[in-house]
Amino acid sequence: MAQLTGLTFGGKTWTPKFAQDINQEKCIGCGRCFKICGHNVLSLAALNEEGELVDDEDGDEIERKIMTVANPENCVGCEACARICPKNCYTHVALVS
Repeated sequence: MAQLTGLTFGGKTWTPKFAQDINQEKCIGCGRCFKICGHNVLSLAALNEEGELVDDEDGDEIERKIMTVANPENCVGCEACARICPKNCYTHVALVS
């Protein structure tokens, strides 16, 4: 299987790893990853007491908020979100064809 690789400015081989998933149990919804990602990959979502996603964020049933990978197709594989995450919530994968 072939793996997507690139070159750094210094000519070293680099393998991008793309945001695949965020562990909802660990995520505290701090927003650090959202602020560092300039590619509109992430979105803040609300959870109810049962841990289910809530569409109406104005309702009283919100227990907490978490980050989600809303637009994975926009990810460039830099892994900045994982490096800034204080709870180590991210799962990244290399693109294999």
